[in-house]
Amino acid sequence: MLTLYSMPSSGNSYKVRLLLAFLGLPYAHIGGEYGSGLTDSAEFRALNPAGKLPLLKLEDGRLIAESNAILLYLARGTRFLPDDAFEQALCHQWMFFEQNSHETTIAVRAAILSYPQRAHLRTPDKLDPLLEGGHRALSIMEAQLQKTPWLTGDKPTVADISLYGYTHSAHTGGFDMPRFPAINAWLGRVAAEPGYVPLSFLPDEAA
Repeated sequence: MLTLYSMPSSGNSYKVRLLLAFLGLPYAHIGGEYGSGLTDSAEFRALNPAGKLPLLKLEDGRLIAESNAILLYLARGTRFLPDDAFEQALCHQWMFFEQNSHETTIAVRAAILSYPQRAHLRTPDKLDPLLEGGHRALSIMEAQLQKTPWLTGDKPTVADISLYGYTHSAHTGGFDMPRFPAINAWLGRVAAEPGYVPLSFLPDEAA
């Protein structure tokens, strides 16, 4: 069985749990919430020297880190990753955008406002540029979703799952989501997909 080490409140971890749910794949779950110490332990650092979640352990013991790499691995041969090279490149394009422009603003601002450990960062010089950058990233998504129902066209892919992870909770970072009607309609389409689970869903913890 697959084993997923994930942070329950993290969008990066959630998007992996969401794809696993869409695919109906069973897995053991080992949770490490922010401040739990899991990622600082010698045992975990031996698995992932970067000390980051999520981390996927395959049945044969091999390991995959980085949320979008995990998504691409799990999605191969499924409806969430096209076979066509150009369509795959579009998925990669949006997933690179997610980690470079989207997660670095929207997720970071939400984390500063949500986690007590980051309260000292709640200053205008930190928060204001993140708000501007996040709205800019959302505007890019909005422009695409005004043209197509899904980010790469007519079907949901790992690109949508990747961007859903932090977009669905962007309001917690103070982002003005009513400005983005196409995104809000898209959020509804993702949530209507068979097998959908919310951020709060966790399978039984591994023994």
